Amino acid sequence: MGNRGMEELIPLVNRLQDAFSAIGQACNLDLPQIAVVGGQSAGKSSVLENFVGRDFLPRGSGIVTRRPLVLQLISSTAEWAEFLHCKGKKFTDFDEVRQEIEAETDRVTGANKGISPIPINLRVYSPHVLNLTLIDLPGITKVPVGDQPADIEQQIRDMIMQFICRESCLILAVTPANTDLANSDALKLAKDVDPQGLRTIGVITKLDLMDEGTDARDVLENKLLPLRRGYIGVVNRSQKDIDGKKDIKAALDAERKFFLSHPAYRHMAEKMGTPRLQKILNEQLTNHIRDTLPAFRSKLQSQLLALDKEAEEYRGYRPDDPSRKTKQLLQMVQQFSVDFEKRIEGSGDQVDTVELSGGAKINRIFHERFPFELVKMECDEKEMRREISYAIKNIHGIRTGLFTPDMAFEAIVKKQVIKLKEPCVKCVDMVIQELINTVRQCSNKLECFPRLREETERIVTTHIRDRESRAKEQVLLLIDIQLSYINTNHEDFIGFANAQQRSSQTNKSQGAAGNQVIRKGWLTINNISIMKGGAKEYWFVLTAESLSWFKDDEEKEKKYMLPLDNLKVRDVEKSFMSSKHIFCIFNTESRNVYKDNRTLELACDSQDDVDSWKSSLLRAGVYPEKTVTVESETTSSTDNFSMDPQLERKVETIRNLVDSYMAIVNKCIRDLMPKTIMHLMINNVKDFINAELLAQLYSAGDQNALMDESQEQAQRRDEVLRTHQALKEALAIIGDISTTTVTTPMPPPVDTSWMGGSRRSPPPSPTAPRRMSSGQRPAPRGAPPPPNRPGPLGPFNNSAESPQAPSRPNRAPPSIPSRRPPPSPTRQAPPS
Repeated sequence: MGNRGMEELIPLVNRLQDAFSAIGQACNLDLPQIAVVGGQSAGKSSVLENFVGRDFLPRGSGIVTRRPLVLQLISSTAEWAEFLHCKGKKFTDFDEVRQEIEAETDRVTGANKGISPIPINLRVYSPHVLNLTLIDLPGITKVPVGDQPADIEQQIRDMIMQFICRESCLILAVTPANTDLANSDALKLAKDVDPQGLRTIGVITKLDLMDEGTDARDVLENKLLPLRRGYIGVVNRSQKDIDGKKDIKAALDAERKFFLSHPAYRHMAEKMGTPRLQKILNEQLTNHIRDTLPAFRSKLQSQLLALDKEAEEYRGYRPDDPSRKTKQLLQMVQQFSVDFEKRIEGSGDQVDTVELSGGAKINRIFHERFPFELVKMECDEKEMRREISYAIKNIHGIRTGLFTPDMAFEAIVKKQVIKLKEPCVKCVDMVIQELINTVRQCSNKLECFPRLREETERIVTTHIRDRESRAKEQVLLLIDIQLSYINTNHEDFIGFANAQQRSSQTNKSQGAAGNQVIRKGWLTINNISIMKGGAKEYWFVLTAESLSWFKDDEEKEKKYMLPLDNLKVRDVEKSFMSSKHIFCIFNTESRNVYKDNRTLELACDSQDDVDSWKSSLLRAGVYPEKTVTVESETTSSTDNFSMDPQLERKVETIRNLVDSYMAIVNKCIRDLMPKTIMHLMINNVKDFINAELLAQLYSAGDQNALMDESQEQAQRRDEVLRTHQALKEALAIIGDISTTTVTTPMPPPVDTSWMGGSRRSPPPSPTAPRRMSSGQRPAPRGAPPPPNRPGPLGPFNNSAESPQAPSRPNRAPPSIPSRRPPPSPTRQAPPS
């Protein structure tokens, strides 16, 4: 089988299995194993017991094996068994082993004959075994027994497939000889996952129970239904032998005697039996491990490299060392400061690809959300004109004025400027919330020290709240400054003389911008009826004059174009069953917007997308709906009046002046707000973290208590060190193994189309096979070797239409590799 180093491969795999199980991890290395697959009562358990030489597996009706049994056989001078779930406890009485298997099975699956994929690990040390690792799987069954679920067959098949579908798993397909081999469930499952037969070994049991006059010689010689690795026959104890407590050693002797004495098998007796199966399996498993050794080593090395840096940090780690705590505190605070600055400045090493955060989110607040909130505060045209007319009339009082009063302009402007306070304060609140979220994200790296994380978040958040009041005071001061003096000499202010001309120029500029594309993106039309297909996603294009949507982003097939005249936007409450955020577009004159729909409901994946689209619609002149109060409705209904031409000209002039001046104010506020917030809050918080956070932590209390690590972190450290050491030891052992060993070569391929059914049947063998249970009697001892055997029709080819066909003589017991008979006269069939 090779040198001693290669024979130690299987114990190495066993130790690796135990190492991963001991540290509570699933072994992801796909270790080479042998899975025993077969139908119920096929003799799987008896084969395993013959390997061990002891009765230790449960027996009874129904499914006996209800959990996978990982059986590790280890050659040793003494004999005992050990369970992984009972580590350290040695079982010398194998009746107790059987009872423990039954108890552990019932503990997980209960007593209702259910099954579970959780394996039972059993290691057996004995001088009578070879080093093997086998997995005993539940027998394939067709009909539920007792309280078993109706889908018990599918459950068992799924469990078996979990094991045998691995490329590194050898399949031991057990089939009783007294059944039709072509209907073997074990071979069918093996064919599904191993169509080339590279890892399937056939085992034929119950050879002694075949009908008198029949044999399985053609199967065992791999002529009937061939497998690449061939078949091995075994003879297990009968139920009568088991009930009679027949010793397994005596059963193995009886098996040996059976093969030596049976005329159909004695020429291959040295290649049959449980000892031969043990040797073949050990040889195949060793070869298989040798073939998978390079990939095996690569997986271990990749895991080791992934743990190297972390294990190096933990090596020599002393949790109670004061100097270590001080050094680590400094490192943690410094890392927190660097992470915070990177998230704000946008140069972080961990880039979020799911949503905006940190500096990107604050930038969006400055340049999308804040302008949107500013526009929301603007009055619509009718309300603005009504307020101007009231102001003009109230200023003139009882007299009829001849000139346009500038006091009306100042009154309207101041009222509009005061409205800017609300969106400015809201902008500060949104930035503060994002700063706090950023602090929490940066503190995730401190989670191994819960007290330090909690104290850091508290100190920084408290400082942010302190700066909040200062920032809001400064923002409100900006508004008060604007209110304190109305600068009508500003270079961008149109003045009274140009007010009328400004209006016509504005209309022309708006018309010239009609083809400008403002935004493109995917939106879902939410209010399409179910009869027409329900909600659908389209590619939308927003310009200054229209909203169009297409089938896809190639913009070749336009579905609809909606003019923006008289349109407004309002929010729609999110439905209970929908995960999307919705807003709708409607016509202020109560006309249909889209076909028969009064509104066009559009859905986005997030609220940020909704706000961004609403901001883009504002740029196109589609304003949000105003919430009309009862008081304003009453005022508009009672004071509705018409303006005379003179008053209308004055209102138009004031309206243009207010638009011009508010554009100047808005431009100034939109420029100063980000600068004010950056200076008073964001930059200040960064400076505080860099310069003051460490001092605040030292003054907060006991520094040693701050650096007490969490229980999860202690467990993680121990687990990393154990795993790292286990991987190093495994690689050291593998490195000592010689890979130049000469092993048994893979048998040549055979035609297995009989298992798949998709290819044509193989050509007939020159020696026609005899099927199991075919009714043929064994050849008598001493019969001469056969001449040329019959053709494709086998023994039924000796018909009257073929007078020259030779009759089929009895077979000779000696094994002739070439199957060529010696020269002998051919007996002619009698003429018809």
